[in-house]
Amino acid sequence: MNTRRLGTTDFELTPIGLGCMQFSNVGAGGSFYAPTAQETVTDIVRTSMESGVNWFDTAEMYGHGHSERALTTALHELGVRPGEVTVATKWPPLGRSARSIGATVQDRIDALQGFPIDLHQIHMPWGSLSPISSQVEAMARLQSEGRIASIGVSSFSAKQMERSRAVLRSHGMSLASNQIQLSLLHREAERNGVLKTAREFGVTLIAFSPLRSGMLTGKFHDEPERLASVKPIRRLIGRFNRKELERTAPLIDELKAVAAAHGVTVSQIALAWLVTFYGDTVVAIPGASRPEQAAESAAAAEIKLSDMELNRLDEVSKSIARNTR
Repeated sequence: MNTRRLGTTDFELTPIGLGCMQFSNVGAGGSFYAPTAQETVTDIVRTSMESGVNWFDTAEMYGHGHSERALTTALHELGVRPGEVTVATKWPPLGRSARSIGATVQDRIDALQGFPIDLHQIHMPWGSLSPISSQVEAMARLQSEGRIASIGVSSFSAKQMERSRAVLRSHGMSLASNQIQLSLLHREAERNGVLKTAREFGVTLIAFSPLRSGMLTGKFHDEPERLASVKPIRRLIGRFNRKELERTAPLIDELKAVAAAHGVTVSQIALAWLVTFYGDTVVAIPGASRPEQAAESAAAAEIKLSDMELNRLDEVSKSIARNTR
C-alpha cells in the first residue's frame, strides 16, 4: 500500500489500519464482540501485515488492556520488532482527572509489552473531572518526557480540536489526529466543521466504524435473519433493524453495482470510497474477527474508483446519511 502522513509527525500510515476493539474479550468492548482466542488474534494480525497494513489502533478501554496485550503478544509471536509497526492506544477520561494520564501511562507501556506508544489519544471529550486543556497539557508532558511519540484525540468537535491544538502549539507540539466516526452512512464531519478544521491544521482523521459496524457489508441486507445474531448493545447503537435495512438499501444497491464492476465485495468498495474521497486527510480502521476479513479490508486500499463512481456513491450516500451517534 501507499502511505500517508499522520498529521505533521514522521509516521507514515497505510490508508487502512486494523482496529482492535474486537480483541477486548471483557469490559465495554467485550459487550460488542464475541471473545477472540489469542491464536485467532495472531492470525488476524499476521494476515493484516502480509496484506500491507502497518499500524494498529487499540485502547485501555478495550478489555482493560486485554486488546493491547493480545495485539502485542501477536506481534511478538510473529517476530515483529518495536518500531516496525505503528501502535496507537487511548486514555479513557471517564470519571478521571488529567493527572490520571501520567499516572496510567506506565500501565499502557506494560500492556504494550515493549512496543512504544506511537500515538496516545484522549478517547472522548466528555466524562473527565478536568477540562480538555488540562488533559492536553498532561499529554504534552508525556511527549516532552519521551514516553509517547505523538498526541491525538477522539470524537472532538472543531472547537475542541482548535483548543487542543493551541495548547500543544504553546509547547511546540502538534495535534496529530482526531478519531471520529466516518463512513458512507455517517458524514457529520462534513457539516460540523471537523473535516474543514482537520484539513486546515494538517490533522489526520482516523475513521472508526468505517463499515457502520457491518451495515455497509451488505450481508444484513442479503440475509435479514442475521440481525438476530448481533449482540444487543451493538444492535441498539448500530440501529440494526429492518427499518434501517430498508432505509439504507439504495446505497447498498449502488455499492453492489460498483463492486460487481470491480470484481470485489461491497465492504471493499465502501472502504475504498472512504480513503479516496477525502484524500490523504482520512485513514480508516476497520476491525476483523477473522483473518479473511483483515485481508479483504486491506485490499480495499488498492481499488481505484473512477470520479464517476466516487461521485455517484457520494450522491446516494448524501440522500440517506445522517448523524448516527
